[in-house]
Amino acid sequence: MAKFFNLNHSLLRMDWLALIATGMLLATGVTFIFSTGSGGENIALIDQQWFRQLAFIFAGIPVYIAMTLVDYRWYKDIVGLIYGACIALLIGVLIFGIEINNSKSWYDLGFVNFQPAELAKIGLVITLAAYLGDPLRNTRHPRIIIVPLLLTGFEFILILKQPDLGTAMILPCVVMTQLFVSGLPWRVIGFLLLMGVMCVPLAWKFAKPYQKERILVFLNPDRDPNGASWNAAQSKLAVGSGGLTGKGIGQGTQNILGFLPTTVAPTDFIFSVIAEEKGFLGSAYLLGLYTLLFGSLARTALRASDMFGRLIAVGILTMLSVHVSINVAMTIGLMPIVGLPLPLVSYGGSFVVSMMLALGLVQSVHVRRS
Repeated sequence: MAKFFNLNHSLLRMDWLALIATGMLLATGVTFIFSTGSGGENIALIDQQWFRQLAFIFAGIPVYIAMTLVDYRWYKDIVGLIYGACIALLIGVLIFGIEINNSKSWYDLGFVNFQPAELAKIGLVITLAAYLGDPLRNTRHPRIIIVPLLLTGFEFILILKQPDLGTAMILPCVVMTQLFVSGLPWRVIGFLLLMGVMCVPLAWKFAKPYQKERILVFLNPDRDPNGASWNAAQSKLAVGSGGLTGKGIGQGTQNILGFLPTTVAPTDFIFSVIAEEKGFLGSAYLLGLYTLLFGSLARTALRASDMFGRLIAVGILTMLSVHVSINVAMTIGLMPIVGLPLPLVSYGGSFVVSMMLALGLVQSVHVRRS
């Protein structure tokens, strides 16, 4: 048991910069979820989203601590079970899940909805790290890509089937980064990227009508100003109207007056709320916290004691950075709307807990660094 748990050792060697950045991002999220006023004055405290977000955070804290204390190398021994459980959850949600916003992505647990795709992303990171981190495996040979692509492709198809295009987009980025760090030659990486670009027309053929509409309104914002284009247009107005210092917390007109719908303001468009109410400086502060967090994760990857730990840190770093990049890009009109929340800041139970689980896993790597 001592192999897996050593409290004093863990506390002394923790990455405190990552922990501080994580806490500040969580606090920022609660503040601006409260600012969206989504709970309403006449709704019981327990039903208000900012209060529920606090509950999700407190639920995630023991998960974070447990993941830090358990030796990450133990997961290598049960990687088959981890991946199998992720696949079972993804298949199960297609059968037993509930549909929200045209996507059958959640299990209804009564007190909260659980999104298995969030855990599946982390499970894939661990699975790929275990396969590519094996010191006896020649990761420079092109055939090494077969198993990682199959493992990723299976999860990708199941998540896309829900459909959840935003989450599915994360997986190819994770596998490509881990392949590169494990030593796969540039020419093979380039070939895979080229194949991905060539598959875009095929993806369009199988896209859902609402997904096609989102792309079309991105290319032509005037296509449906009162329908499909509404959220994107109001988001850009909110960001642009914030100016240098913003209008003040709780004073954002796009948010408070409902032009930016309360159904999406605390989740996919929380960055728009922050930009409107705290302006450019508030946005820079938020992105600075992410930069601090990502720098800490990169440092952990560089100092990991083995390739398995390095690939875990790189995989989680890629997952989080792609989340942030896509979310910010779509809120300022640089990408189509894909429904991808902002890590640690957006409202969401399973999303917040899974992010804390992932960061606790990287802490475990950092604690046991060289």
